[in-house]
Amino acid sequence: MTTTLITGANKGLGFETARRLIEAGHTVYIGARDARRGHEAAARLGARFVRIDVTDEDSVKAAAEFIRDDAGRLDVLVNNAGIAGAGKPVGEVTGSDMQTTYDTNVFGVVRVTHAFLPLLETSSTPAVVNVSSGLGSPAATSDPGRIEFHVALLDYNSSKTALVMITSQYAKAYPTIRFNAVDPGYTATDLNGHQGTNSVEAGADIIVRMAAIGGDGPTGGFFDKDGPVVW
Repeated sequence: MTTTLITGANKGLGFETARRLIEAGHTVYIGARDARRGHEAAARLGARFVRIDVTDEDSVKAAAEFIRDDAGRLDVLVNNAGIAGAGKPVGEVTGSDMQTTYDTNVFGVVRVTHAFLPLLETSSTPAVVNVSSGLGSPAATSDPGRIEFHVALLDYNSSKTALVMITSQYAKAYPTIRFNAVDPGYTATDLNGHQGTNSVEAGADIIVRMAAIGGDGPTGGFFDKDGPVVW
């Protein structure tokens, strides 16, 4: 049985990813900050709930201890939790705004990955999927023919760029763990006020695919539904 943790999984892409992986036979831990919503989501899916606030070191450590005691290992980690950021024009973004966005989208991923690495290393086919965005691609955001060109968000976009580099560095440091970043596309979720053009089901496809790549799959890459993301 494959044991999987998904952060930010009580709704949206995380919830849909959990549903699909449970269908595929995974034992899934729903990670969420809000205990009520997390328990409700887990009950609907037939999953386990673990409270985790990726911005809180103690919360992350407690979640790792819980899964260690409950399951003994972790096979798949999906770092899905993220925030949209300040939503301000580029020139109005402050250092404080950047810190807030990076605390979840970048530092949160590092906190969680660091805490769960010992459990991942006990798995025979460990994988980490970091949910990034096409808005983190310098090539996509510089191409007037792409939708990403028209979205100028200093804190959010740069946090997703940083996440791709973090993924690459982990992949080199831990060659036995498959580390990959993914772009679900412009998906209709709370993050964008449900304005996205992709369904949650379509957006989750690449997350599910990379969560199930196995030991011979790629590592250190950045992928969307069509393959490697333009970089």
